[in-house]
Amino acid sequence: MTSGDNIEYRVEHLRERLAREDISELGVRIEVRGAGALIWGNVSGADTRAAVLRIAAEELAGVRWQEDLTVNRVGPPDHAEELS
Repeated sequence: MTSGDNIEYRVEHLRERLAREDISELGVRIEVRGAGALIWGNVSGADTRAAVLRIAAEELAGVRWQEDLTVNRVGPPDHAEELS
């Protein structure tokens, strides 16, 4: 089992890495929840979401964590809205 101090340290390292990397998503939050972590918030696209999850898996290996990331659509819709 990972100690609470170690989780805090690893979560902080993850925050720093997400801010430092090219993705630098400001809408992503990371919270320590007991012996695990929760990553949540908004990201700008599916590629960014995948990058956040990849980095989290690297930084939090061996720690139980969950994610609740929402991909915000930026740009025009890809089809016309149908009104009834």
